[in-house]
Amino acid sequence: MKKDKTKELLIEQLKKTPIAQIACEKIGISRATFYRWKKENKEFAETADEAITEGEMLITDMSESQLISLIRDKNFAAIQLWLRHHHPKYNQKVEITATFQSPQEELTPEQDAVVREALCLASLLPEERSKENNQLNNKNHDTIKLPTTPEKIRLQPPAAGSGRENDKRP
Repeated sequence: MKKDKTKELLIEQLKKTPIAQIACEKIGISRATFYRWKKENKEFAETADEAITEGEMLITDMSESQLISLIRDKNFAAIQLWLRHHHPKYNQKVEITATFQSPQEELTPEQDAVVREALCLASLLPEERSKENNQLNNKNHDTIKLPTTPEKIRLQPPAAGSGRENDKRP
């Protein structure tokens, strides 16, 4: 019985102060208890979430009321805040418009091989699978066959003339 009364008090407190820690302190329970109650009881969780939302709306209303009072008192910071958030002419957004032109060029066979090798390394494909994929991809560029079981990966130094002789890979 006391637990139900405590839950009701907590819900009422959350409507006034929508911060779980503070609401729990005011009624004398731990934050952990509040979250355990939410986890154990879906109905309580929904009611608590609604109370928090109602409390947030109350705080928002109070804040806007205070802001309007400051605007009436000619507080420049309050005036700026209101204008930045309520009038597009005063907001601080920067709009950048650009057009990029990129011709759709076919990759050279060398570029294609480098891309395929990078994809194989990134996908952690062993060399044997890599060769299968190259053959498969030459027929159909949309399909890549990935290994279904973990396998050891063997790294080999780049072939001479690949332009990557200075790589410091193991």
